Amino acid sequence: MKEKRDLRIVFMGTPDFAVATLKALIDNGYNVVGVITAPDRKAGRGQKLRASAVKEFALKHDLNILQPTNLKAEPFVEELKALNANLQIIVAFRMLPKVVWQMPEYGTFNLHASLLPQYRGAAPIHWAIINGETETGVTTFFIDEKIDTGAIILSDKTSIGKDTTVGELHDELMTIGSKLVVETVQLIEKGEVTTAIQPKSEDLKTAYKLNRDNCKIDWNADLDTIYNKIRGLNPFPTAWCYLDNGEKEPIAIKLYDVAKEREKHSHEIGSVFTNKDELKVACKDGFIKMNEIQLPGKRKMDVKSLLNGFEFSKIAKML
Repeated sequence: MKEKRDLRIVFMGTPDFAVATLKALIDNGYNVVGVITAPDRKAGRGQKLRASAVKEFALKHDLNILQPTNLKAEPFVEELKALNANLQIIVAFRMLPKVVWQMPEYGTFNLHASLLPQYRGAAPIHWAIINGETETGVTTFFIDEKIDTGAIILSDKTSIGKDTTVGELHDELMTIGSKLVVETVQLIEKGEVTTAIQPKSEDLKTAYKLNRDNCKIDWNADLDTIYNKIRGLNPFPTAWCYLDNGEKEPIAIKLYDVAKEREKHSHEIGSVFTNKDELKVACKDGFIKMNEIQLPGKRKMDVKSLLNGFEFSKIAKML
């Protein structure tokens, strides 16, 4: 029986998604000698400096924290070397230079929220839902010089419900992923890791970075496409569109919880229909029923509350 390796782990991550994995490592008694996370950023109306979710967790557990702005900078590289880590674990961080990922003896592995090689890129959870997938998962793999292309260590699958939102799937994959990372570390600890080269496929789907343009709803798309996009962006970063309510300028509104109603009709695409507690928008093959939306400068509201104080004109249209 092989003797277990004495692991000295550096963990790199920034958002809530990464916190679950860091917590799992600590809970399982692993020696985390350093935590690398993003610099504090200004946020909110007061533009106060805010620490990342990973930093807040690391502070509570008295972990050694580094917040480099430049991962290639010599002072940071020297600080990292001084930690004398033999394994690095990456969860929702940024692309690493070779000088960093090749440093530890047992390698640097990443947790990615898709079943690689599908959905390489920045937003795999969102795009799986936006594209109407019924299955996704998480993968651990050793980092190489390209993005999300390294040799696969482990993966785990889960199904996506027909009404699952990105917020719900995010939380599920966060939990599954933290367990998969611990399993991966256990294999490395025992010296029992085997890897598989990512299969080549001509039908690769990419998890493009989300921006204002690709979060906008096209009301000329079919019902399922619109519905999947809205739930695939709910609650973050949120789908949006313009509302022309007969005023001088259309206003941008955010779309959260919605339902779909398949129905043949002859209404103009984007037409808005309301009664005292219902708001629907006409699409090609039915209606999108709004349950929660947000007007500019207002908080997110359920539609019934919104309709108590906001009047949609008879010619209102979503653009």
